[in-house]
Amino acid sequence: MSTPGGSLPCDGMYSKLIDDEASYDELNRRPDVGHSGHPVSHVRVIPRPSGPVLYRLATICLATLCAILLISVIAVSTHYKNKSQGGAEATAEAQKQTQDFNVSALTVTISKLQKEREELQKQRDELQKQRDELQAKLDAKPTAKAPDVVRPTTKAPIICPPDWLLFNNSCYFISRNTRSWPESKSFCESKGAYLAIIHTAEEQTFLWDLLPRGHWNSFWFGITDGDTEDHWKWVDGSSLVGGFWEEGEPNNHINEDCGYIVKTRVLERVAIRSWYDAPCSMNLPFICEKEMSTAASTAVPH
Repeated sequence: MSTPGGSLPCDGMYSKLIDDEASYDELNRRPDVGHSGHPVSHVRVIPRPSGPVLYRLATICLATLCAILLISVIAVSTHYKNKSQGGAEATAEAQKQTQDFNVSALTVTISKLQKEREELQKQRDELQKQRDELQAKLDAKPTAKAPDVVRPTTKAPIICPPDWLLFNNSCYFISRNTRSWPESKSFCESKGAYLAIIHTAEEQTFLWDLLPRGHWNSFWFGITDGDTEDHWKWVDGSSLVGGFWEEGEPNNHINEDCGYIVKTRVLERVAIRSWYDAPCSMNLPFICEKEMSTAASTAVPH
């Protein structure tokens, strides 16, 4: 490796050795002559350097050149190595800064999520508290009993015996034969019935419409004050409340202790004012009533 403006010392030394050797060779080839032109026998011969010396000098120069080259290579390598290490350190520093930034961002995100979690936890606890309070109020209230389910029931149709007529849940028989009030009572009872007990205007009107009109058509039904005067009772022992008496009745004109219904040809007479009292020994047709829950007997009373 050369430097600007000059050459290495070894180059000059090597060139000088070559020039000296060439001059030496030329001197040895030329004959010694004197001033007269004849050879001179007593001229001193300059000894020629031997080969090993020249090679030793060349080796030294080459070694020096190699050392200089090696030093140059080491210097260049060190320069680029330092430069490479500097770039690596800069890259590492940049990566470290990026990692630090990412860690900071993750820390902020985690902190935010933790705060949101705490807020959600508070809301959940509040809702749980409200639920527990509502459940406590519900438990404190008496449990309402579920309404009974009314299931429709299919009832067998009420079938009255022949000559008996149905009204509500009872069958009625209008007798064509006459008997006293006690005998009429016994007859109805023999058929599983009783002298008619009339509680409502609808029932009274139904029976009134069944009776035929006549001069003085009258029919026993199940009322009497035979036990206590003016204390009228039904044949089942219950006391009469109200009633459908004709005006001025009952009057107990001739020991009249039994009640009957009258229907005449006079159209002005109405169902709700048609009861009279009469002696129980009179023979009159009568009305029987039989309460029905199932199909009635087909026995026909006369």
